[in-house]
Amino acid sequence: MALRLDDTGFGGLMLYQDTEAFCYGIDAVLLADFAAGSARRKGKDCRIMDLGTGNGVIPLILSHKTEAQYIGGVEIQEQSAALAEKSSVYNGLEDRLHFFCSDVRYFKLDTMADCFDVVTCNPPYTAGNCGLQSKNRAKTLARHEVEGSLEDFLALASRLLKDKGDFYMVHRPARLTDVCEICRKYHLEPKELRLVSGKAMESPNILLIHCCKNGRTELRIGPQLHIHEEDNSYNPEILAIYEKL
Repeated sequence: MALRLDDTGFGGLMLYQDTEAFCYGIDAVLLADFAAGSARRKGKDCRIMDLGTGNGVIPLILSHKTEAQYIGGVEIQEQSAALAEKSSVYNGLEDRLHFFCSDVRYFKLDTMADCFDVVTCNPPYTAGNCGLQSKNRAKTLARHEVEGSLEDFLALASRLLKDKGDFYMVHRPARLTDVCEICRKYHLEPKELRLVSGKAMESPNILLIHCCKNGRTELRIGPQLHIHEEDNSYNPEILAIYEKL
């Protein structure tokens, strides 16, 4: 393990990362910001669960962007879950952040079924054993559906959410058909879709989707977001998401 303590840039919160494993990127930040609005409207009583939480960066950012007093995370890799716990203690957030080391396929709901207002998910993007896999097991688990498919993540999200609860996920545009089909199978009705590209005229490579459990049929397509301007500076909206404005 090559342990590093990084400043997230959100309220002075620090995050432990293993540089030999999978470190978080802009996808996680975009997802946390995408979900934060709904969580803020629900106030302190909002209960949030993040699936495939990795080192816990999404719960950590949401602890800054919202007042939610219960933010959980489910992660299959023991080392990543341990780092998430370590970060929560370092930041004095152990009363708000709660991490569970578990495979999403076998997560024991106990008293957690139908009791979350918001569920977020940054799952592995590559279906099954498709694509080139890294020799690093941690990176393979983060990128490929080898220990839990997209359907497994969505099935658990549906079981965790209250009726009319909000589900937020980041994925790849190439999987949009799969995402919508499986969401509806588990009563997660797509309500909002936003695509993200590197620059304004480039094809999108990130998909943000918001669904409502048992929601009515109605999908709003938001304006495409681009990360960089033509001169390679950051788009002002990205700067605002990172709280740099």
